[in-house]
Amino acid sequence: MSFPGPPAPSRVQRMLQPAWSALVDLVYPRLCCVCHVPLGDAASRWFCRGCEEALPLVEPPYCEVCGEVYDGAFTNEFRCANCSGRRLEFEFAVAACRAEEGARELIHQFKYERRLQLRGALAALMLRTLEEPRLARENLAEWLLVPVPLHRTRELDREFNQSWELCLRLSQLTGIPATKALVRVRATDTQASLDRDERLRNLRGAFSLLKSRPWRPRIDLHGRRILLVDDVFTTGATTSECARVLRREGGAEKVVVITAARG
Repeated sequence: MSFPGPPAPSRVQRMLQPAWSALVDLVYPRLCCVCHVPLGDAASRWFCRGCEEALPLVEPPYCEVCGEVYDGAFTNEFRCANCSGRRLEFEFAVAACRAEEGARELIHQFKYERRLQLRGALAALMLRTLEEPRLARENLAEWLLVPVPLHRTRELDREFNQSWELCLRLSQLTGIPATKALVRVRATDTQASLDRDERLRNLRGAFSLLKSRPWRPRIDLHGRRILLVDDVFTTGATTSECARVLRREGGAEKVVVITAARG
């Protein structure tokens, strides 16, 4: 795996960073973003040791298509019953964590309590998705990060799009360019009570390519490889419809879904 990496800091930034970090930590002690206890020097930037060890990370075996985690041992890649016989427009989906315990609470606080500072912790966790063997073989410097869009009324109500915030932080961490390529043109009914096929029908026509404007030319997606970014992957209906538009209307070569959590 290769990607460009974040921009190198200047000489002045390298000189000032240690002192500035020490001052910030003195005035605003770093707290674990899950349990909120003060972080010691040996802890990670985001989690205390206990919470970091308790994170429900996604580990093999999991479905080669949707990333659903399974107990037991599999010697080969496998496709789960939900994906068998189902046409999904993305190549595969991979998540950093299962949507359980501390990871679920982290996403809830970020998404619904507007704790935007948590995007850094979630993006750091999502770096694990880029280590998935099928992505690790790729030159990710040639890929694009694209967020799953919110409908404008939902984004106005929430005041931000969590997927775009994760894209921006991932781009800062990796150097992979991020761009808005899709727009949600139709608000859809809630998906919770719908079965798999109904969810797909409910979303048909809900997304389109972002139109070019004089102040915002549309990026050419033809032949591009795309990392489609969202916070949580559940059934795959939303991301599949996004991938369909990116591929069939935008001409993208490949779409892989990466998320912070697998529901």
